[in-house]
Amino acid sequence: MPLDSATPHKAKRIPFKVDIAGVIEIMGTSLYSHPNTPIRELLQNAHDAIMRRRARDLTYHGRIDVLQNADARTLTFIDDGIGLSSKEAEDYLGTLGIGITGLIKKEATDVFDISMHSNKRDGGNLIGQFGIGLFSAFMLADKIVVESLRFEGEEAVRWEAGAGTDIELSTSDRTVAGTSVTLYLKPNYAIFADDAELVESGIKQYADFLPIPIHLNQSNARSNLIQAAWLEPTPDNDAVEEQIASYFGETPLDVIPIAVEAPVAIKGALYVSPQRTPGFADDATIAVSVRRMVISRHIRELVPIWAPFLRGVLELPNCSPTSNREDLVRDAVFDSVCDSISDEIYAHFDELTRNQPHRWQSILHWHRYTFAGMAIHDEKLRVLLSSTYKFITSHGELTIEQILARSRADALVESEADFVVWYNADRRQESWLNEFFSNSSSPCVHTLRSFEETLLASMLGELTEEQVDLRPASPSSANFCESILGLDERIDASDEWHTFFDSLDSNIFIASSPSKQPVIAFVNERYELSKTFDDLRENGELPKGFQRLIDQHFQRSPAGKNEIILNSEHRLVRRALEQGTAHPLASVLRILVIAALSKAGARIKSIAQELQSEDLESIADAL
Repeated sequence: MPLDSATPHKAKRIPFKVDIAGVIEIMGTSLYSHPNTPIRELLQNAHDAIMRRRARDLTYHGRIDVLQNADARTLTFIDDGIGLSSKEAEDYLGTLGIGITGLIKKEATDVFDISMHSNKRDGGNLIGQFGIGLFSAFMLADKIVVESLRFEGEEAVRWEAGAGTDIELSTSDRTVAGTSVTLYLKPNYAIFADDAELVESGIKQYADFLPIPIHLNQSNARSNLIQAAWLEPTPDNDAVEEQIASYFGETPLDVIPIAVEAPVAIKGALYVSPQRTPGFADDATIAVSVRRMVISRHIRELVPIWAPFLRGVLELPNCSPTSNREDLVRDAVFDSVCDSISDEIYAHFDELTRNQPHRWQSILHWHRYTFAGMAIHDEKLRVLLSSTYKFITSHGELTIEQILARSRADALVESEADFVVWYNADRRQESWLNEFFSNSSSPCVHTLRSFEETLLASMLGELTEEQVDLRPASPSSANFCESILGLDERIDASDEWHTFFDSLDSNIFIASSPSKQPVIAFVNERYELSKTFDDLRENGELPKGFQRLIDQHFQRSPAGKNEIILNSEHRLVRRALEQGTAHPLASVLRILVIAALSKAGARIKSIAQELQSEDLESIADAL
């Protein structure tokens, strides 16, 4: 029977049901990724307690102690801070999501009477926020005992919780203001009660910069650094560089001090790592502290994507940690921090280009291809590199400004372009082309990595409003033969000679050149690539799907062929051309052509190599 649309739906309200033991298990085992996380969380709680007491007693300094007891399998964190009352222990220690520090920072007076416990201005120095840090201890422990005495001298309280749902509250014999948190460790984490180096490493990892001394096992020497040189009001550059090298275990190529007050506060230092990144996929990672507590040494996305070689440590008091305090929340404040850091990096490198050019060139040379590859997508970086990045050319290393200044087009042969910039993308032809361009006022730019060609084109387009023509250094390019090779006229060789050189699978031309070379060969990179794919196909080493893609690619844009120019000005070439292919000089000429192709980097077919042997025998017979 169909329901009447006018019939009201039945509904009822039910409360959320929470498995407390299950939540505690999740908090202790799943929220945090590192087993030493409780060290961070409990030191953070101790820090906040001490900072709150400092705000009330200007003569007080404070101290945190961490004690190991291998026999009892315990790890204890002790502070002499403001302490907890019995009511605070009952209301907040066992309540997920509500913490005293968080309430103070939010000034939630309707829930918590701040005036009884702290001045509202205290929150700026406090680290805690979420009210869940204590529960991280269940990652290591199956029981936690907290003993605390309020600074005002109230009765001490003892708070005990295990893996179940009940919390036991009782009085404590503690007589000194402050708090102790004792973790009764699970058997598989007993090492935290026995290995002092492990615990000290955790202290340094998270609390090295906390302004409160932390002592392990009652040692007179503190475990944390407290004050780093980059956090000083007026940092000493040498001290910063020395401490950065010690902190990260490598010598910086350059240090970038960061001190920003608005729109967000940033304090610290970045440095250029000597580690060369593989390609452009590696991300820069930065150690970040929030109110001196280290959140992580591997915060990503803070520095521009074009600078994966940067490392460093930054204090970001305005940023918000994630709930597990292992990363930063990506919000408007984070974006503002990123923008400010980016501006500082650009400004620093710009200052180096103007005032310390040798230092900048060292950095640029060391991370040359990272800078070049990333500059393709970053206009500000291209502007920075336009006067400093040096391309490899036939005239030595030149900046884009120097290249353009030497590439003014010849008005007699160029009717449209104001500048003609020649480039070569084939490493095999680098030395070969250098010979031809040695007598030319124009350089040939060797863009031997694909991104360099794109970078060259981008920079040229931005450097001048005049017409710039970027051309490959090849006889097939307009005016290359006339301007660079000095050829008056280039003509196709006759069918007879094309047939004679057929095994070389090249285009054969004849021209008059002032060069002393009898034969000039130019390799077509795409042709050579296509031959490589042909060999793989013949050997059955090319996957079918890949083969279809390659075929489609070369169908859309044919590969072309290598090019050979026979210099008719050369006596031997001239006589060989006069005598024809049946004369022994033709064999000499073919040997010279094969040698020129080899010098230019071409792959010589086996049949051509066999013909070369026959040519040598023919010459020997003729002699």
